[in-house]
Amino acid sequence: MTGYLEGGFKVCVSGLKITKFVRVLSCLICIGAGLFLASCDINPDPVSQSEKTPIATVKPDDLSHLFPSKGRERVELVERNLLGKDYLPGGNLVEYTKKGVRFQKFLIRTSTPEKAIFLMIDLKNDLENAKFIPHLGGYFGSDGGSSVLVMQRGRSLAGVVGLPEIDADNVLREFAQRLD
Repeated sequence: MTGYLEGGFKVCVSGLKITKFVRVLSCLICIGAGLFLASCDINPDPVSQSEKTPIATVKPDDLSHLFPSKGRERVELVERNLLGKDYLPGGNLVEYTKKGVRFQKFLIRTSTPEKAIFLMIDLKNDLENAKFIPHLGGYFGSDGGSSVLVMQRGRSLAGVVGLPEIDADNVLREFAQRLD
């Protein structure tokens, strides 16, 4: 007995031919699954694999000319892990003293604005009691007892560490004008 499926495919409904078809199909599925699994790279120790391949670091650009000179104490070009965060790349870290109060400004220049946004979100997730600052599009919180205000502008991630929110806001808004 034969019949037709939708689309005009001829189907034989004889028990013997269906059984052979199922066996062949089962074998093909098993062979396909075996080939798929054989192509997978099973690495039992992924940590040692990453330790073997050193992470290439790109030396950050010296952007110290963007930082105001008034009150500037120290300029540092950090090659990686800015602010001690393993997810942050390198950048510029400048220490200031204003009216006897020490604080820092930092600047990271990324290859795309999206990367800067993702870094800001990662940093925000690390901050305690992080709150959104709408007029800056950034976040204020504390990290290890120090207050941090961070914002993204274009390809840049900029921030102030060590000042109360109102003071940090004023300092960062002034600094952001230099980033345009």
